[in-house]
Amino acid sequence: MLSIIQAAGWPIWPLIICSVTGLTLVIERFISLKTSRIVPPKLLEEAIMVSRNGVPGPDVVTQLEQNSLLGGVLATGFRTLANNPKASAEDLRANIETAGRQAAARMQRYLGALATIASAAPLLGLLGTVIGMIEIFGSQAGSGLTPGGGDPSQLAHGISIALYNTAFGLIVAIPALIFWRYFRARVDEYVLSMEVAADRFARHLMLIRKP
Repeated sequence: MLSIIQAAGWPIWPLIICSVTGLTLVIERFISLKTSRIVPPKLLEEAIMVSRNGVPGPDVVTQLEQNSLLGGVLATGFRTLANNPKASAEDLRANIETAGRQAAARMQRYLGALATIASAAPLLGLLGTVIGMIEIFGSQAGSGLTPGGGDPSQLAHGISIALYNTAFGLIVAIPALIFWRYFRARVDEYVLSMEVAADRFARHLMLIRKP
């Protein structure tokens, strides 16, 4: 591996930085976007059950908020109703929607950086290719472009820079693009689930709201 890096020259170092950064972001998103951290399957039903007779106590609301992103959205509804038992449906929905938008923003964190890596890596590979071609023509220019002239080692070095950087740029970009699309689809699915749960929870809160 070290010999490949040495053969590719300095243009490969930005690609290595992109690959390490991209791998770190992918691991972080896999951990952060677990279903248990976003929309636990039974959480909505549990929140509805504990509030059948009214808004639960602050400890229960705090525990719900710390449970997951969906828990934070549901806790916002509880707090709105606790602060104003006669809150209107519009106020409840507005506060829950605001919490939902904040949760969606947290789910989308770092996806922009991953998309940037997917877009920039091929360009960095192309930059390395161009630099390799420049070295090739530079080595030939020194010989006056005579047949059989030129330094073979310089020619080989230029070709290696061009090919290694092109290949490494694609190796970094393709997985980054795949994971970016995967995480985008996953976030969209979570957002839809949270919207459905928030709408059902808002209707439940209106039932237990004091007239």
